[in-house]
Amino acid sequence: MSSEAEENKAIVRHFVEELEKGNLDVIDELLAPDFVDRSLLPGQRPDRESFKRTVAETQAPFSNSNLTIDEQVAEGDKVVTWYTASSTHDRGPLMGAPPTGKRHTFTGVYLHRIVGGKIVEERSEADAWPIMLPALEQELRERERIEQELRVARSIQQASLPKEVPTLEGWQISPFYQPAREVGGDFYDFHLLSEGRLGVVVGDATGKGVPAALVMSTTCGMLQAVSQALDSPSPGEVLAQVNETLLSRIPANMFVTCFYGALDPRSGHLSFANAGHDLPYVRRGGDCEELRARGMPLGLMPGMSYEQKEIVLDAGEAALFYSDGLVEAHDPKGEMFGFPRLQALIAKHGEERSLGDFLLEELYSFVGESWEQEDDITLLTLRRSASLS
Repeated sequence: MSSEAEENKAIVRHFVEELEKGNLDVIDELLAPDFVDRSLLPGQRPDRESFKRTVAETQAPFSNSNLTIDEQVAEGDKVVTWYTASSTHDRGPLMGAPPTGKRHTFTGVYLHRIVGGKIVEERSEADAWPIMLPALEQELRERERIEQELRVARSIQQASLPKEVPTLEGWQISPFYQPAREVGGDFYDFHLLSEGRLGVVVGDATGKGVPAALVMSTTCGMLQAVSQALDSPSPGEVLAQVNETLLSRIPANMFVTCFYGALDPRSGHLSFANAGHDLPYVRRGGDCEELRARGMPLGLMPGMSYEQKEIVLDAGEAALFYSDGLVEAHDPKGEMFGFPRLQALIAKHGEERSLGDFLLEELYSFVGESWEQEDDITLLTLRRSASLS
């Protein structure tokens, strides 16, 4: 065998033995600047720096590592190395699986290409199932646990949303709700209040997924309980009391935006308060007006008061309550749907009985077929009939 082949075998032997000892400096010493890794893990790049990070991450969960070179064959600029390695999984998680404390032994093979005393290419294959299988099993168990939690959270969320829409003579009430994930933080609700009034609620708990769904469910329950407990409740009072109660019952890094309106269906009188939620719109006389009322989101600070305003919805007028998932949706170029677009559409088409359906059609046309919904979307339209009896 040529001296070059022997030198190449020695380079590879030194390289793999030093790596097994945790000496990552050998990567800088023996890998060529244009080194290419041909055996990539998911998300790994083929360059030298990425190879170095991957080796460090792969070795981190293990201790007492040992490697024995069983055989080497060299031909031309290539070296094939068969090896047996063993290590103990006791230092950290592997693919999400906690340390087992077990010692594992596996075999593998390397193919290296050497040019000018530097390794320019590596391919590898290892029989690592004894190590990987427990991690994969743990990952499957974790996925099953998460899916079960999502099913429970979804059932809780669905139980919190109204089972049916109230029927009011002379009014059309049209809700739409679509979470971005299996569960979400948006909500809407209706409260039967004293003197024949109807409470209308739209809100958004920060975040997504299970935490947002649980905070949303908690908030819904509190709003319902407070509105029923107060004698002739006003929206500002309801939000103030719920804010105080919510402070100690949700995580400190979470809060809830919420619009609360109380409608007298006979007169069309709507009193409302807003806890930091997106401003609703009212379409009247060909214009689109904002319903403004000052107030901090729920669950942020104690002692908050909520400004209360009122309007009267006349025949043919409509109010739209919504969440930010609508206005913050992006088209393929990154442009937002936005408040000005929404306001202009309501002003021009607000007389349509199916305003919510129209806005959703406009949204889907805007974002395109490949759109991935980024946030929960809630729309609730409250319209007074064009003719009053």
